[in-house]
Amino acid sequence: MSDALSYRPKPGEIPTEPGVYRFRDASRRVLYVGKAKNLRARLSNYFAPLSSLHDRTRRMVTTATSVEWTTVGTEIEALQLEWTWINEFDPPFNVQFKDDKSYPYLAVTLADEAPRALVTRTTGIKGARYFGPYPKVWAVHETIDLMLKAFPIRTCNNANYKRAMQSGKPCFAGQIGRCFGPCSGKVGIEEHRAIVNEFVNFMGSQDRKLINSLTNQMKEAALAQDYETAARRRDQVKALNAVLEKSAVVLRDNVDIDLFAIEQDELAAAVQLFLVRGGRIRGVRGWVVDKELDLSTSELIDSIMQTVYTGDAVPPREIVLPELPDDAEALEGWLGGIANRKVRLVAAQRGEKAALLATAAQNAKQALMLYKTRRSSDFVARSKALEDIQEALGMSTAPLRMECYDVSHLGGTNIVASMVVFEDGLPRKDEYRRFSIPESTDDTDSLYRVLTRRLAYLVPDDATPEALPSGGVIAVKDEPENGLDSAEHAPPADASGTDDEAETDDADVPEVAAKRKKFRYQPNLLIVDGGQPQVAAAARALRESGVEGIALCGIAKRLEEIWLPDSDYPVILPRNSDALFLFQRIRDEAHRFAITHQRARRKRDINTILGEIPGLGPARIKVLLAHFGSVSRLKEASVDSIGEIRGIGPALAEGIHRHLRA
Repeated sequence: MSDALSYRPKPGEIPTEPGVYRFRDASRRVLYVGKAKNLRARLSNYFAPLSSLHDRTRRMVTTATSVEWTTVGTEIEALQLEWTWINEFDPPFNVQFKDDKSYPYLAVTLADEAPRALVTRTTGIKGARYFGPYPKVWAVHETIDLMLKAFPIRTCNNANYKRAMQSGKPCFAGQIGRCFGPCSGKVGIEEHRAIVNEFVNFMGSQDRKLINSLTNQMKEAALAQDYETAARRRDQVKALNAVLEKSAVVLRDNVDIDLFAIEQDELAAAVQLFLVRGGRIRGVRGWVVDKELDLSTSELIDSIMQTVYTGDAVPPREIVLPELPDDAEALEGWLGGIANRKVRLVAAQRGEKAALLATAAQNAKQALMLYKTRRSSDFVARSKALEDIQEALGMSTAPLRMECYDVSHLGGTNIVASMVVFEDGLPRKDEYRRFSIPESTDDTDSLYRVLTRRLAYLVPDDATPEALPSGGVIAVKDEPENGLDSAEHAPPADASGTDDEAETDDADVPEVAAKRKKFRYQPNLLIVDGGQPQVAAAARALRESGVEGIALCGIAKRLEEIWLPDSDYPVILPRNSDALFLFQRIRDEAHRFAITHQRARRKRDINTILGEIPGLGPARIKVLLAHFGSVSRLKEASVDSIGEIRGIGPALAEGIHRHLRA
């Protein structure tokens, strides 16, 4: 038997958040439901060598053909969702778990003469009202203790109650202050029933109106100098607030909603639907939509509603959305016609529904990331993407090696650029490069300088050093992203000047040849992040380098258009095409790599440049940067303006000015 399971997810695809997972067989039947504090760590145990697994576990994973998961906000929420799905799907491999353990409830025996509150795992008590389930027994007891402070009701068992009522003596629990029913001798049957009704109403609705009413009563009693009553109301308010905080994860029992979360980018959208019935999550659906057009969230919601509620699906009375669509009123009318009742669309902004929406959004984000990862790793999709790019750009061959460049800066300071490499449609992180640009007029000038520098390494081997153009760019971190340097990719020493003449001097011809190995492979396609201006700057660098056989294009982010040199109109690729998906991914990777380097440089500027000045500690550095915004602006400041800063005297201001100018 092979140890490799065909449906095993890649380690990076599984999130590390808490959640619930489900194994399914070929007929989509759920075989097993489990929870985990860390989904990645837990699921990795199932994909260990089969010989090391328990017999039952091995039989389950070999019977299954897929595994899926749903992330949640907390471990308690994962346990509650696990319970719901075990009861809904009745998975065959969960039988032992269900027999060994059932979940505790808080029950109120409304059919009794004097209803009592109790903890039970039995759900068949006649006339009882149940609240829960709770993840732990202690959670139920804690809730009862808090609720008894606000609503003192009976807790003793039936035998003790009957004995106390016949004898006229308080029950034992009443004697020690743990029971507050008629058996305690402190309240009558009718008065006790009224308190029980308030108890049940609050647990069922968890409405803050009662808390507000008790707060007003507390204030009125305090004004009347009835401090005992005010103290009781205060304790009740504190107890009820504590109950609300501890049960915020669970919606009220009478809540029936469909809750949609959407995570999207320019090309695709992931949708998560949580079906909430009776305050519990009864089902989860998720799917990814390829966006043929650049749809707004409002338009996307319309499309989702039409897809979900066409057929036998009936919308509930309330649908929770990340935002209300522009045609919300019309959409409510259409949905109401399907349901034959009023349907309300709401955008949850706060409270328990907003918390659940955040959980669904987390799942949607994970689903979109997983979709993009799997799509980009598919060999057939990558091959199709490269063929489509070749055809769209009029290239003679497919672009098996592509390099993408992006520029990042902060208000014109700390200008950096990135170069990312994709071969056969996959990233080659060991060949990523970072550049620092000492000064530049704008992004087009920066791109020109970077590409001039890079293309200089592609001149023929017999070229002289004078033929290597100087772009005024320093490769400050010429290293693989993973930090594992090889002999071929060893980072050069940082140049001390702001141009490359010292690196291309006649006396250093062997050094130039060695450094040229960094960029030994010629790309088939150069991609720049931007539209016509950026492409024109890159074309000028390519033309001046004399290097031939390299295609060039730019991708403009707003409309995802592909621009070619000397073209008045962009190339428009289908929005669901693999070619555009690959363009988008390489552009986003270049942007991410540039931003990462730019942030690292800002941090290094603070730690090295200012940290070297005697008398300037972390606190004063923080004050200086808060005032000037960056080291570059501080460098341009006069001694007098530096000395005006709190904590910076004339002598220290002179030292800062002198050090930065040096």
